[in-house]
Amino acid sequence: MIRRSFNEGWLFRPKADAFLDILGRADAPWEPVTLPHDAMVAQERDGSDTASSQRGYFPAGAYEYRKTFFVPESYRDQRVLAEFEGVYRYARVFVNGDFAGWCANGYTNFHVQLDRFLRYGAENEIRVEARSQEDTRWYSGGGIYRNVKLIVGGLVHVAADGVRITTPEIDAELAVVAVSTEIRNVSAVGRTVEVTTEIVDAAGAVVATSVAPVTVHAGEPAVLRQRLAVAGPELWDLDRPSLYSCRTAVTAGDEVLDTEISRFGIRSVSVDPIRGLRINGNPVKLRGACIHHDNGVIGAATVDRAEHRRVEILRQAGFNAIRSSHNPASKALLDACDELGVLVVDELFDAWTRSKVGLDYAVDFAEWWESDVEAMVAKDFNHPSVILYSIGNEIPEVGTPAGAALGRTIAEKVRALDGTRLVTNAVNALLATGPDLFASLGDRARPGADDGAEQGGDVNDAMTRFREYLPILMTFEIVGTKTAEAMAYLDVAGYNYLDSRYEMDRALFPNRVILGTETYPSDIDKNWRLVTDHSHVIGDFTWTGWDYLGEPGTGRISYEGDVESVGALSHQGGYPWLAAWCGDVDLTGHRRPASYYREIVFGLRAEPYLAVHRPDRHGQPVRVAMPWSWSDSISSWSWTGHESRPIRVDVYAAADEVELLVNRRSVGRAPAGEKNRFTATFETVYEPGEIVAVAYTDGVETGRTSLRSAAGAVRLDVAVDRDLIAADDADLAFVTVTLVDGAGHLFNTADRPVAVAVTGPGALLGFGSADPRPTENFFDTVRTTFDGRALAVIRPTGPGAITVSVTAEGCEPATVRIEAQAASLVPGLPQS
Repeated sequence: MIRRSFNEGWLFRPKADAFLDILGRADAPWEPVTLPHDAMVAQERDGSDTASSQRGYFPAGAYEYRKTFFVPESYRDQRVLAEFEGVYRYARVFVNGDFAGWCANGYTNFHVQLDRFLRYGAENEIRVEARSQEDTRWYSGGGIYRNVKLIVGGLVHVAADGVRITTPEIDAELAVVAVSTEIRNVSAVGRTVEVTTEIVDAAGAVVATSVAPVTVHAGEPAVLRQRLAVAGPELWDLDRPSLYSCRTAVTAGDEVLDTEISRFGIRSVSVDPIRGLRINGNPVKLRGACIHHDNGVIGAATVDRAEHRRVEILRQAGFNAIRSSHNPASKALLDACDELGVLVVDELFDAWTRSKVGLDYAVDFAEWWESDVEAMVAKDFNHPSVILYSIGNEIPEVGTPAGAALGRTIAEKVRALDGTRLVTNAVNALLATGPDLFASLGDRARPGADDGAEQGGDVNDAMTRFREYLPILMTFEIVGTKTAEAMAYLDVAGYNYLDSRYEMDRALFPNRVILGTETYPSDIDKNWRLVTDHSHVIGDFTWTGWDYLGEPGTGRISYEGDVESVGALSHQGGYPWLAAWCGDVDLTGHRRPASYYREIVFGLRAEPYLAVHRPDRHGQPVRVAMPWSWSDSISSWSWTGHESRPIRVDVYAAADEVELLVNRRSVGRAPAGEKNRFTATFETVYEPGEIVAVAYTDGVETGRTSLRSAAGAVRLDVAVDRDLIAADDADLAFVTVTLVDGAGHLFNTADRPVAVAVTGPGALLGFGSADPRPTENFFDTVRTTFDGRALAVIRPTGPGAITVSVTAEGCEPATVRIEAQAASLVPGLPQS
C-alpha cells in the first residue's frame, strides 16, 4: 500500500465543551500545527499541583486536532487507512463527524479505516481527541506526538504490516530469506494475482527474485510464503549494519494492484548461559542505555531526526544497545538503530493488572493487552536491531502465582507472533516480593525503620532509603523462590537492581541467562566486571542513558543548608525541578562526566577525563545524593570568582596512575585503574590557566587530557549539527549555543539570557538548556544558558535558506545558515 505523510495541515486546541463549540463560544482558538506535536509541553507548569510532580509539574489535559483534506474520486475503489504511530492517550478518531476508531494505549501503533466514511471528490475532515491524566510515573506528553500516515491501496492489496521477513539459514556463502506476505481482498469477487518479491541490496542491485500466483477469496486474507536464496550475504551486525530491501508487487496481467517496500537485515541471534549472547555467531555484551520517549527541549514530539540524532549520540558515547523504557519504541528510533547498528530491547508495559499510579494502564490492560502485543510485534518484526521483547517493567504481581501465570500467557502470545526473538521481563524483586520479604526478616530490624524516614511512597522511594541494604536483601532465599516461576518462562531473565544475585544465581539456576535490565549509574565499574567475567550475564542497562522530563530530581544532589522542596514522592525534587537529572547525556544531547567514565570502563577510551567539582560547593556536606546521581562536576577549568579557593578534581582513567599538573606544576600522582574504581582524586587550589591529566601504565605515559580557563570577552559560539536538511516534516536542525572565549574555551560561569530569532522557511520548535530545574519554558525565544550552553531546535517549513540569529548581552551577535532542500537532494539522508 502507498504511504505518505499525513503530518501537515492540522489545527489544534485544548478540548472544548461540545455545547459551547456548537454555539461558537469555545474559548480556545484553533492554532495550526505540524505533527508530531506535543500538546502538553506548551502548557505552563504549576508548582502548586503536587499531583503533577512525576510529569515535571506539567498539567494534564484533553486535546483535539482536526484536519481537512481532499479525497479524489479515484479513491472510491481503494482501501484508505490512517496510521497513527502514537497518540497520548485514549485517542478517538472521527471522520466527517462519525466515530471511526480508537486506541487506549498512548504508545501503540494503530490503524483506522477511513474509506467507509469518506466523501469522494470533496473535502473531508478528520478529528482526533486525546487526553492525558494522572496515568504515568514520568513525563508522558500529550496529543498526536508521533507520525501519522495516510495509506492507500487497491481492493486487492498487501495488508498493513503484511510483509514479514526472517532469515532462518545463514552462512558465508548463502542466506535463505523467508518472506511471508499477507494479501487481502476486500472486493466482492475472488481474484488470482501474481506476487513478485525481490531482494535488493544496499547498492540497489536485485540479488534474489521469486514470483508466485495467489488466489485470494473475497473478504479473506491469503498468506504467501516464499524462500529466496541470497548468495554471499552482507550480514547485519553492530560494526557493519548492512540493510536489504524487500520489494513486493501484486499484479494482475499488466495492472499493478499494489506495491510494498520493507527493509530488513540478515542476521542471527542466539543465547545460552555458556556462550552468552551471540549475533551471527559472534559474542556480544550489551552496553545498554535505558531511555524514556521524550526528546528534551521539544518534549515528547517524536520527529524522525530527533530520534536519529539521539541514537547517533548514544552510539558515540559507547552504548551498543537501547532499552525502550517502559513502552514500545517509535518506528523512527528503530529505523535509526537499524541504520547505525544499535541493538534494541523493546518494552511493552509498565503495568499489568496492578496500578502504580491512579489511572495508569492497568485500568485498560485486560481489554487491550493482546492487541497491544500484536501491534508491537507487527511494528518490530522486520527490524534487525530488535533482539529482545520485554513484556513488562517492575510488575508487582510477577511474584504471585497468578501474576506468573499471566506473564507466561503474555510471553507465549509474543512467541506465537514472533518465534525469532527472545523474551525478557524487567523484574524488580523488591516490588515482586514486597511485604513477604520484610516478613522473612523475623526479629531482625527492618532496614531504615529507625531512621525517621516515612515508610510510604513507591518502589523508587523505598530503593532510595534502602540503597545500602538492597544488595543484601536481594540475596535472601525468598527473592529466588518468589521470582522463580516468573523467570522460568523467559528466554533472558531481566534483573532490575539485582546485581548482587548474578553470581549466586549461576549456581542456583545454571540454565538461566541474565540481563541487567536496570542498574545504578555509579555501579557500572563493578557491574561491568560481573558482565565480562560471567558468560550467563549478557549485559548492563544503566538508568539512564539520556536525561528525561519527569521524575524530577531523581538524580539530584543537595547539600546541607540548601533550602529544598520535595515532590509528592520523597525521591523527587519539588518545583521547579523538571528533569530527572540522571542521564549520561543531558536533555540537549551533551555528554556529562558519567558518560566518559562509562566509556573508560567499557574499554573504549584510552585518554583520561577531567571532571572538576564545583568549587562553590567545596567542603559542604552532602545531605541527599540519590542512588541515580553522579558527582556534581563538569569538565571545565573556568571558575571566575573562585581564584585561590580549594577545588577537587577527579580524573577518570584506566591507567595505573594519573599525574595532575596545574600550570605545569605537579599537584601529585594518584592511583587509578579498575582497582581504584577508575578514578584518581586530587585536592588543589583554583588558579586560572591550564590543568593537565597525564595517565601512566607501568611508568609509561598512555594518554593526557587538558583544560584551559576561558579569558577575555565572552563570545557566542553557534553551530548547527547539519547545515543541509530536508524540507519536510521528518527533519530538524539542532543549533548549539555555547559561551566561549576567543580560543573556544568554555565560559561555564558566565551564564546569561540568550535570544534566538529565525528567518526564512523555518520555525523554532524548542529552545532550552540542560538545566534540570528551569523556570523558563521551551517556547520562549529567550532562554538562560546552563553551564554555558543552550540548544535551539529548528523545524523547516519549506525549501530555502534558514537563518538563525543569536544575541546576548555583552556578546557580538552570531548567525548560522541552514539550507532546506527536497529530501532527494540531501546526501546521506535515511530514506523511508
